[in-house]
Amino acid sequence: METITRTKIVDVLKSKAFGTTVNVKGWVRTRRGSKQVNFIALNDGSTVHNVQIVVDVDALGEEYLKPITTGACISVNGTLVESQGKGQDAEIQAKEIRIYGTADPATYPLQKKGHSLEFLREIAHLRPRTNTFGAVFRIRHHMAMAIHSFFHERGFFYFHTPIITASDCEGAGQMFQVTTMNLYDLKKDETGSIDYSNDFFGKQASLTVSGQLEGELAALALGAIYTFGPTFRAENSNTPRHLAEFWMIEPEVAFNEIEENMQLAEDFIKYCIQWALDNCADDIEFLNKMVDEGLIERLNFVLKQNFIRLSYTEGIQILETAVANGHKFEFPVFWGADLASEHERYLVEEHFKCPVILTDYPKEIKSFYMKQNDDGKTVRAMDVLFPKIGEIIGGSQREEDLEKLSSHAREMGVPTKDIWWYLDTRRFGTAPHAGFGLGFERLLLFVTGMGNIRDVIPFPRTPNNCEF
Repeated sequence: METITRTKIVDVLKSKAFGTTVNVKGWVRTRRGSKQVNFIALNDGSTVHNVQIVVDVDALGEEYLKPITTGACISVNGTLVESQGKGQDAEIQAKEIRIYGTADPATYPLQKKGHSLEFLREIAHLRPRTNTFGAVFRIRHHMAMAIHSFFHERGFFYFHTPIITASDCEGAGQMFQVTTMNLYDLKKDETGSIDYSNDFFGKQASLTVSGQLEGELAALALGAIYTFGPTFRAENSNTPRHLAEFWMIEPEVAFNEIEENMQLAEDFIKYCIQWALDNCADDIEFLNKMVDEGLIERLNFVLKQNFIRLSYTEGIQILETAVANGHKFEFPVFWGADLASEHERYLVEEHFKCPVILTDYPKEIKSFYMKQNDDGKTVRAMDVLFPKIGEIIGGSQREEDLEKLSSHAREMGVPTKDIWWYLDTRRFGTAPHAGFGLGFERLLLFVTGMGNIRDVIPFPRTPNNCEF
């Protein structure tokens, strides 16, 4: 087979260099035709669209073509010509085909038929070859690029916080432990507690639930930073919105207060949505057609809206009025309640019909590091609530007063001896600062229209699921 430099299918489909010889490589989606002419739909992952390969059966040999079935991997040299069919401008008339790998139709699970998302999760090693997951994972890449671009343009520094930590940022205790000890022969002290003195780090260590605390340290030196990395929660939750391993983006900005924090969050999420519409049009159009017919309309709707700023107390009053008027919620509504997704979505989808930033939550239901308001009851928290998702961003102005921070940590059961280094930032040159966390996969749920968070990460980690 003649050696010709490969052209990606995304570029072939845009090309007008008709009459030239090109090489494409990829995986066969379908093959159909007659004894004289076959049509192969080929895809290489660079685009949701396939290129059509027109094959003269007599020229290449029926027996040679027989292994080219759905899932096979081939290389094609051929002439780029204008397509006679609808839906594409260019196709390739094959001159030579090399078969790299075959896929037995009896065992290859991705045949040309509809597959449920539940089934595709069972074969997560193959699902990127489907149109839907190819689109999702290309968009995932572009959203990562948008995030870095947004912060870089605004003078933020990308800061790498540790994955292994000895502190529980959220104080919830739902952390995966990291140890080199023999779990079948654990050494214990005189009180019966596990003795970690001989463990790798000499103390109990875990996978991080957040890079925020370390991010604050960096912001109070570099001014404005963001983290973007994997985080882990050992929460035994089997819902469409939870993962045990997921990615978080956490900006932190010195001298920002709650108002600047809210504006940064709104600007950030709109930037990402606009990036997706500008750079992922084909994939979003495909998902709009095949997964969620309201996707494009919803993305454009959010771009055009100014997010409503609303206090938690006002939000509770709206929800209580809804209940009084006959609206049914599964979970109770009262001041002090930690709002459920159904409450958040009611405010966004039914009452205001636009994104909402909810502020000033009761201090008892928020983390120890949030700045307390003068009322003594609430903290300067902010959650961004979105249609279909509920909470997509959570953040706050941080408590910069050492005594208040130490006192609240003790109230929340966070041992101050474990966060002495964090408290030092309030001892030495403390300053107002604020930040937030965006769950990357929740952003992807919104941008792709997918309904389950397990379908926007390549290999989901959930209770009783650690395959691949």
